[in-house]
Amino acid sequence: MSDRLLSGHGPLDAVLGGGLPGNSISLIMGLPGTGKTIIAQQYAFRNARPGRPAVYFSTVSEPLDKIVRFGQDLDFFDRAAVGKSVFFEDLGAAAGTGGLDGVTKQIAAVLRERRPGLIVIDSFKALHEFADSNGDFRGFLQELAGMLGALAVSSLWVGEYDQAEVGSLAEFAVADAILELAAERTGRRETRFLTVRKLRGSGFLTGQHAYRLSGSGLHLFPRLADLPIEVGYELGDTRASSGVAALDDMLGSGYWPGASTLIAGPSGAGKTLMGLHFIFNGARQGEPGVIASLQENRTQLQRVAAGFGWSLDEPHVEMMYRSPVDIYLDEWVYELLRIVEQTRARRVVIDSLADLRLAATEETRFQEFAYSLVQRFSQKGVSVLMTLESPELFHPQRLSDSAVSHLSDNVVLLRYVQEGNLVNRAMAVIKSRASHHDPAIRQFTIGTRGIVLAGASVPPGEPHAEPASPDRRAAPRRASRPKT
Repeated sequence: MSDRLLSGHGPLDAVLGGGLPGNSISLIMGLPGTGKTIIAQQYAFRNARPGRPAVYFSTVSEPLDKIVRFGQDLDFFDRAAVGKSVFFEDLGAAAGTGGLDGVTKQIAAVLRERRPGLIVIDSFKALHEFADSNGDFRGFLQELAGMLGALAVSSLWVGEYDQAEVGSLAEFAVADAILELAAERTGRRETRFLTVRKLRGSGFLTGQHAYRLSGSGLHLFPRLADLPIEVGYELGDTRASSGVAALDDMLGSGYWPGASTLIAGPSGAGKTLMGLHFIFNGARQGEPGVIASLQENRTQLQRVAAGFGWSLDEPHVEMMYRSPVDIYLDEWVYELLRIVEQTRARRVVIDSLADLRLAATEETRFQEFAYSLVQRFSQKGVSVLMTLESPELFHPQRLSDSAVSHLSDNVVLLRYVQEGNLVNRAMAVIKSRASHHDPAIRQFTIGTRGIVLAGASVPPGEPHAEPASPDRRAAPRRASRPKT
């Protein structure tokens, strides 16, 4: 066995600093249904060798035949390996007749016969039922750990433990690594997280890492929480057009490459349309762009784009649509980063931040995500435009409840203004980092050419809206909006 026990899933091994420590005891804890048995079998089949097989012991919590039957539905379950490099053994009968002494004797016999490199005991917690006292169980632990250490065997102990038991049960002190699998519910949403509670002799990525379970096993999405970089990086000096000539003038010749732009405004004010201007303007200059939509699907957005003479099938335009109903924030961002890398995109539109904020389920997590994503795009010289719906139609009092406006290099505020019986649209550039900008509030119309700014400012008496300090109120969910 190597000094690292690999899972076969790169993101998980990266979170673990290169894998679980080899020739050691690792404990996988979590409530029923969190995927403990799946990840244990994933490790077993990944590390099994004919000369150093993996042995999977069941105890009394789940019948062995059930573990094997459901395991066969997993992609990594190799039936040809069973009986050759992967062996399944039942400890339940030995525990029932001989208690912990019987368990120790059977494990010792299998170790002598099979000479495994890895053993799994599922469920290890169930063995507590066969101890006469805490002292009796501690003696069993000491004997088992000594036996495994002498033979240089890696082991995974799987159990339905909760957090309250971490500090009270002896096996947590014996374990060299502790992985916790958990499912957290927020409203009607449920997100699964893996947390490394302990990892001796190795660095690892802290915090909660989202994961999904599928037929191919556990898929981990490491927490996106980048540290500030201490070295500089090169950015181009050629401005990127917003796609609206008059807005470019207001911004001082457009956006800097690698800049982040927040477009905030009420429903129907033109936020998505500004994003389309940005993407198609770049695409027609040979700059690839990605539209990451959580509102309109491809058919819906294609209909909108066609009304202005654009097509999602044009060269250098890529669309990534994901439903906001069942979205993991971490899974979504890694998919976006993959598409940006694959297409070599220079422009990205995210529509909308409100949906991503709801998917984050927790305020700090969303702020970490927003900071990290903006920084990653900046380092790659990718310009990103993000939309955010504001609840106020006429007199916005805030831009963001999550400090997104503070992270953005440019902030453009859309709003409505009333003139008699008419309701018109207007915009203002209220922030443009490293640039002089026109602070006037300008009215605009939406027609077949898209957004067209009027020459006049908003009538006297209409106040400029300044970004307020972020508070903790939830960002509003975006309503259906009219398209012109």
